[in-house]
Parts: sequence; C-alpha cells; structure tokens
Amino acid sequence: MAVFRWGHAFDAFRDFEREVDRLMRSLTLEGFRIGRPFPAVNIYELEGEILLTAELPGVSVDDLELSVANGLLTIAVSRGETAPVPEERYRRSERPVGRWERTFSLPEKVLDEEMYAELNHGVLKLHLPKAPAEAPRKIPVSEVER
Repeated sequence: MAVFRWGHAFDAFRDFEREVDRLMRSLTLEGFRIGRPFPAVNIYELEGEILLTAELPGVSVDDLELSVANGLLTIAVSRGETAPVPEERYRRSERPVGRWERTFSLPEKVLDEEMYAELNHGVLKLHLPKAPAEAPRKIPVSEVER
C-alpha cells in the first residue's frame, strides 16, 4: 500500500507548472522560439562620447566587421561552431552560429572619422566621439518692397 505524504504531494505539480511556464515564455503563438540571432547592446551617452557595448563571446577580430555609411552604423559577425558536436547530441543550444548583422542610426552629433572600437575578452566597446555643439546663428531677414 502506498503512503501518501501531504508535505510532498504537490511538489511534482509545482515542478510541472514551472516547466510549462518556462516553455510558454520561450514560445510565440505560432510555436517558434522567441529569440535574437544577435546579442543585445548597451548604448551610453558619456560626457565626450557615445559608447556602444556588446557581449560577443567566441568572436575574434577577424569575425567582426564594423562599417559606417550615410549615418548608419552596421555591426556584422560571422560566428562558427565552437565545438564539433553533432546536432543530435545537443541538450540545449542558445548561442547562435552563422552570420548576423545589426544596424543602428547614428546621432548627427557624432564624428564618423574619429570612431574606434576595442574587442577585449568577447566584449566589444565602440567609441563614438561627439561633435562639438554648434552655436545657433542668426539668419538675416530683409524686407521686400512691393
């Protein structure tokens, strides 16, 4: 005869509920996983520059391409497999592989020619120096005779 213990009776249901909640958070209505193929970035406005940081684990300088044109900054990365593990052996895979690209609009007050980037232990720091503020100038108005 099985012994029913009140103290542990609902633990399995709580675990099941947690797993269902976790599963629902990772699904859209169509049944696909919500996720980004690229890491999130942080953008800070500092005194003399705008600083963009991104975590890019496993990315080397050779895998990274930064470009600027027409007021748009593009970050492109090609990340290969980190370990030669067959697909069927994965229990969980959250780090995307392949190529991705992300584009940001630059503020007008940035000096394109003086931008520089650093990649240190998988953390990208992109320095965007601010342009000096322009003083407002007056526009002369002349009266037109009719």
